[in-house]
Amino acid sequence: MASERVLIVDDDAEVRGMIAEYLATHGYDVRAADSGEAMRVALGQAVPDVVLLDLNLPGEDGLALARYLRERFDVGIIMVTAAGEVVDRIVGLEVGADDYIAKPFDPRELRARVKSVLRRLQDGRASAKPAPGASDRKPVEVGRCTLDLKARRLVDGDGTEVPLTAMEFDLLKAFIDHPNQVLSRDRLLTLTRNREWEPFDRSIDIRITRLRRKVEDDPDNPRTIRTVRGAGYMFVPAGERPRD
Repeated sequence: MASERVLIVDDDAEVRGMIAEYLATHGYDVRAADSGEAMRVALGQAVPDVVLLDLNLPGEDGLALARYLRERFDVGIIMVTAAGEVVDRIVGLEVGADDYIAKPFDPRELRARVKSVLRRLQDGRASAKPAPGASDRKPVEVGRCTLDLKARRLVDGDGTEVPLTAMEFDLLKAFIDHPNQVLSRDRLLTLTRNREWEPFDRSIDIRITRLRRKVEDDPDNPRTIRTVRGAGYMFVPAGERPRD
């Protein structure tokens, strides 16, 4: 069985070396890059399973690189940074990071997080069963908007493009792939390949609220993305009634 590939993107040579040596001793195929440019070169050689991405990089920072990765590759992303402010973690979630660990850290904890992200990726791929010909589907009506899944574009009724974060798109796709089904927060996190951290146990709720502002005619009384008390959320396609 091939080794799972990990790409380390960090401008600190000592940190890169420490992580690479530790993970390599535990059977991972490890590569390293010291910048966004070097990361792209490494991606051109082999797409990793997980990217360990430093936030505070010179030039393009980790958030910009996380957005680049999420838009183009099906990889796990763990932000590795010295920054500890809550806002950094929230923005990391916004751009689609799967996990977050602050320096200094115990290498054993990092390895545990890598294993967790890999497991979530595998579970998400196994559980997400798109409908036949999903890539060829026509744009889907979502409330007052239309979502083009192939182009990843959300367009309002007047033709105006509505900005979407990677996480918001993943949430909408999860709903569309599972219409009239109650999806719990844990299920949504699995389907979107995101991890729910204890400090952010309402991260899904925050994103649902933002999505409703974009797609609902009346966000305070949502009819498209409905709350099922004590259970989660349900997407109701236009003209359909939810199942009992």
